Amino acid sequence: MEEAKRSYERAVYAGEVGGLAEAERGLDKVEADLVLARGRILHARFLDDRLEDPRELALFERAAELYGMLGDAAGEAESMFWVGCFHQVVRSDHDKAVPLLEQSHELALSAGDRHTQAEALRHLGIADHAAGRLEAARQRLEESVRLRREIGLPAGVAANQVGLIYIAAAQGRRDDALSLADEAHALAESCGARRIMAQVEEARAQVMALGTDHGERP
Repeated sequence: MEEAKRSYERAVYAGEVGGLAEAERGLDKVEADLVLARGRILHARFLDDRLEDPRELALFERAAELYGMLGDAAGEAESMFWVGCFHQVVRSDHDKAVPLLEQSHELALSAGDRHTQAEALRHLGIADHAAGRLEAARQRLEESVRLRREIGLPAGVAANQVGLIYIAAAQGRRDDALSLADEAHALAESCGARRIMAQVEEARAQVMALGTDHGERP
């Protein structure tokens, strides 16, 4: 912002207009970062109240447009992820979400952005799980877990493990599911991720119930 102000003053008072284009690029970067951050805030609100805010998608799409114009592959990858996440999580539209998530993953790979790679893989795994492709879902979530461990995101690891618990249970791997639940709960507790702890316990209860039902069959 200060550089844009100085560029304006040099142009107006000294006739030096050579810095205006770079100042505009700087402002585009500031705008991209800002609209992406605003979109994430609205998404967090949605996760709490489950009420769609029509501004959310527009913010993420604007961020993707700006980062694309700037040639910022990492920023574009993250924004594209959020566009896909919006369609998947807010509107439950996996068909529209998956191509966007795949594009995000490719961009993140090219930019070496492990955080966005992990996010995209997690949500591609969720789409696979919803479609009944359990082994594909497992592989994607496990790769997301690996990346999240590398970048030091224990709450994210635990969140992925919730999905892996359900997949293990669906594949008949009850012991694996319960072991994952123990690890996920400990990880979530270690970083104060209380919402994830509750999700882990819900998943554990469902695994235990499945085990009980199985045992009661003649």
